[in-house]
Amino acid sequence: MHPLFRIVSWKTKYNIEFKGLKEGLHEYEFEINKKFFEHFNEGLVENGEVTVKVKLEKRSAFLKLHLGISGWLELTCDRCLDNYPQDVELETELFVKYGEETEFEEGDNVIWVLPEEHYLNLAQVFYEYIALSIPLRHVHPNETGENSCNEEMLDRLENITYAEDEEETEEEIDPRWAALKSLKNNN
Repeated sequence: MHPLFRIVSWKTKYNIEFKGLKEGLHEYEFEINKKFFEHFNEGLVENGEVTVKVKLEKRSAFLKLHLGISGWLELTCDRCLDNYPQDVELETELFVKYGEETEFEEGDNVIWVLPEEHYLNLAQVFYEYIALSIPLRHVHPNETGENSCNEEMLDRLENITYAEDEEETEEEIDPRWAALKSLKNNN
């Protein structure tokens, strides 16, 4: 098989043909896994299992998409650097409007398509919204009240930090800073 066809074929799984649809509500469901994430180089996510439910509302002038994203992603913990499964969930809406290239306006949650288009590929949209569903801090979930990070790695990091603190206290302090520090301690 020609390499171009392999590239195109994975994306077609995430197409929605809207040209022949009747006006009204239509529902779709997409399964996203490790193979999906492999197509996005140097991304934050390399593994996971996510379900994206799409409710498409077709109108004469536009399409309205309601996306429901839920599943888990494999992330790296910021504290201990171990991988862990992070639950993700996101609900959002997206509008698809028809227009010529000169009419396109920038806007949040709006995709512009040419009037002659008959399908919408949502692969990039899904990836971006999955990335937005990731919390800012990546730490092991703490369901039991105990830290579930890798204890060995945390001990190593603590020893390195403790050694750096000892080195700083042993260094000679500039007399100008010592004078300022004594003023701070007096207040």
